[in-house]
Amino acid sequence: MTRSATTVTTAVSRSAPVPDAQTLSERLAAWGAGLSPSDVPEAMREKTEAILIDVVGLCLAARDTDYVESVRRAAEPGRHVAIGHRQRLTAADAALLNGTAAHGEDFDDTFEGGPVHSGAVVVPAVLAAAEREGLSGERMLLGIAAGTELLCRLGLVAPKAIHRAGFHPTAVLGALAAAFGVGVALGADAKALKETLGIAGSTASGIIEYLGDGSSTKRMHAGWAAQSGLRSAFMGRAGFHGPRAVLEGEHGFFKAFAPSVVPMFDKLFDGLGHRWIAETITFKPYPCGTMVQPYIDCAIRLRAGGLPLSEIAGIHCLTSDGYVHRLWEPLDMKRRPPTAYAAKFSIPFGVALGLSRGRAGLADFSDAAIGDPDLLALSKLVTYEVDLADPYPARFTGHVRIALRDGRVFEERQGHMRGGVDEPLSRAEVHAKFLANARYGGIAQPERILAACGALLAGGAADLSSLAAEPEGVA
Repeated sequence: MTRSATTVTTAVSRSAPVPDAQTLSERLAAWGAGLSPSDVPEAMREKTEAILIDVVGLCLAARDTDYVESVRRAAEPGRHVAIGHRQRLTAADAALLNGTAAHGEDFDDTFEGGPVHSGAVVVPAVLAAAEREGLSGERMLLGIAAGTELLCRLGLVAPKAIHRAGFHPTAVLGALAAAFGVGVALGADAKALKETLGIAGSTASGIIEYLGDGSSTKRMHAGWAAQSGLRSAFMGRAGFHGPRAVLEGEHGFFKAFAPSVVPMFDKLFDGLGHRWIAETITFKPYPCGTMVQPYIDCAIRLRAGGLPLSEIAGIHCLTSDGYVHRLWEPLDMKRRPPTAYAAKFSIPFGVALGLSRGRAGLADFSDAAIGDPDLLALSKLVTYEVDLADPYPARFTGHVRIALRDGRVFEERQGHMRGGVDEPLSRAEVHAKFLANARYGGIAQPERILAACGALLAGGAADLSSLAAEPEGVA
């Protein structure tokens, strides 16, 4: 009994702030308020520019989709750019639509260490704020860099626990990061930034029940976090009060969204101001769930080796326990996804796609693909086994072992996600991805918009008109 009471007391003492000490949000706010564009190192500047380019290309790729059209039709008219559209929206609705479009095909950047998608959350929020306030390119760059850095660091605080609690880390952590990025871009002082984070904690939301039926709510999570962060930053600047201990308090953010672990808050400040961990953000090579991607690479290599697909007797994968409830189970549904969107979050389908087609592009996650009998015959053969030594979330790994009917065995392993710190995409590859995405979205002259992205962060007062639809574009 005494031991139990001691445990409770220890937990409370670790989470409750000392009244006169700086809280976590106050420490983060002090860092953010002191930032200037010259504090962003060249490698982080290049990463920030690449993130912007990637996000804009993704918005263009998704501009004609039914889910983006739904958001556009529900939005209120205003003067802010919805990327790839003629229609102008309010700042909040522009952030919502652009974030939804950027995240909608699950082709946006991610982070090995904590699977969060920074660009789709932070970029739309900062662009909307910059357009509203006439911010310079340098302030936009600073805001995007600060917001993405915070989101990556927040992703390290409670590994696996937010997903385990039934929430989407990008959605809930993204509200804080978008708010912070906007606040820094605006030049908010430390008090306003502290209030901004406190407010954003109460706007955070995003459950993962979409996994149960392949519905589209995950697509809007980034957009919702972007518009929530935008509102939080302007409210904080205007003097609205939020809780000081929003992150670590007894009723705070991590108690609500990650109750199963003791948060590692030291990750927020380890090297902060000297080391930008967002420099290691990963650009996805495939439009699907982050952890599916190394498995697709393994499957494509096996196919390229001349594997006789018609002779496959079984397909077995080692995997992380952190993948099971999102990407493996229920196994029958993952082998035969109910929607094209659900297929993006299925390792069995991803493996089958790599084996069957040798690729996994935007057009391969389609209604036709989820009904392809050859593809589904392979998907039905895929089984898994949890590897307790898997390093997730520090690295996203893949493994595919194939047994043929004649007894021969073929196997591929990948210890990292391509596009990340171990095998990054070059700037030329990021540009090629942008051009392919823009053309997929029906843009006739994508080079013009690519050049505009490059100029945006170096320019004066924000003018996003070059990111709207071409004259021959859609609404």
